[in-house]
Amino acid sequence: MLRKLQLLFLLGTVFIILFIIVHWDDVSDRDFYLHVASSGANMMSSERWSSEDSFIWKKSSRSVKPSLTIITPHLKHARGPNKLMHTFTQYTLLKLRQVHRRRTIRELCSANSSLNFPGKFKTFDQIPSKALDHLIVDDHHGVIYCYVPKVACTNWKRVMIVLSQNLKAPNGAPYMDPLDIPSAISHNATLHLTFNKFWKLYGNLSRSLMHNRLKKYTKFLFVRDPFVRLISAFRNKFVKPNEDFYGQFGSTMLKRYANISTPPDSAQEAFAAGIRLSFTHFIQYLLDPQTEKEEPFNEHWQQVYRLCHPCQIDYDFVGKLETLDEDTELLLKILGVDNQIHFPPGYRNRTAANWERDWFAHISIADRRKLYNLYEADFRLFGYNKPETLLDE
Repeated sequence: MLRKLQLLFLLGTVFIILFIIVHWDDVSDRDFYLHVASSGANMMSSERWSSEDSFIWKKSSRSVKPSLTIITPHLKHARGPNKLMHTFTQYTLLKLRQVHRRRTIRELCSANSSLNFPGKFKTFDQIPSKALDHLIVDDHHGVIYCYVPKVACTNWKRVMIVLSQNLKAPNGAPYMDPLDIPSAISHNATLHLTFNKFWKLYGNLSRSLMHNRLKKYTKFLFVRDPFVRLISAFRNKFVKPNEDFYGQFGSTMLKRYANISTPPDSAQEAFAAGIRLSFTHFIQYLLDPQTEKEEPFNEHWQQVYRLCHPCQIDYDFVGKLETLDEDTELLLKILGVDNQIHFPPGYRNRTAANWERDWFAHISIADRRKLYNLYEADFRLFGYNKPETLLDE
């Protein structure tokens, strides 16, 4: 009898959640609470998950719609119907999280939103082809992926290569395991069909073909806390000798912000002489109006809204690095390839969000606020909280 009651309770919970998803637009802005009896395993990010037995929808102080927090207890030793319902309920909650993320973007991209940023009201056809180079297309599976550097893009590019079967392994067969593809090869632009290449391939038909794919294909991207992404980019490109980035950016930063009139010719020479770029120099470079007068930001620190155009492209799935495991599992199921492809595990040295205070310790409050203004659209569009502790110390 008890098991039947539990099953009925779980069925009722799922029904209510599905009702919320279907009637999301009709739900009012007032707070409400829904108790559920399932588990969200290791949920992270600004959409916090904890062990308390509540599903909470709280009104946000900065959004036109409430922010969403889903909080569930961990269900241990689930078996039989309980295990099945737990799996189904968890899947439904993850789908609900996607509804919230996509809705946030739509609301902030609307003309009624107070959020403004360059290019917000452009149409898709007004975006130059060269600005569509991050949209990778897989015609075989009907998938479009907008890659964002420093947001698991190496592994997602590997997955896209496996899906498209554009690369043969040494044995002559297409790669089947993403991890078998060397990371350097995954970034080879010739292996990826992007929207930027459509003009050369299809000429005057290119835009109509893009629109057709945008309408029919599953479109996704993965994002990350903007400030943590900047830390990750700096660590990856400047903390160790990187000749390409030293030549393109490092030596210029040393001249302008470290008062070194004649920097060493190479990163190796600079490191040997004890000359290193600091995170402060990097932030000064980003905030310097002269920087973008000379050329656009490099893709590793360019804003996501400029790489992926979320106001012009209605993404079907918005993943986050902070919830990478759950999001990749859900997305692969949505794409129908979860039995064919396993997403490579993340790296242990991934830049952690709780490092922000240490990294920004030597950045002035004024510069932190300027930096937030520079990346505010990314913070808000993708549901990241304004880092008040960094901006108001």
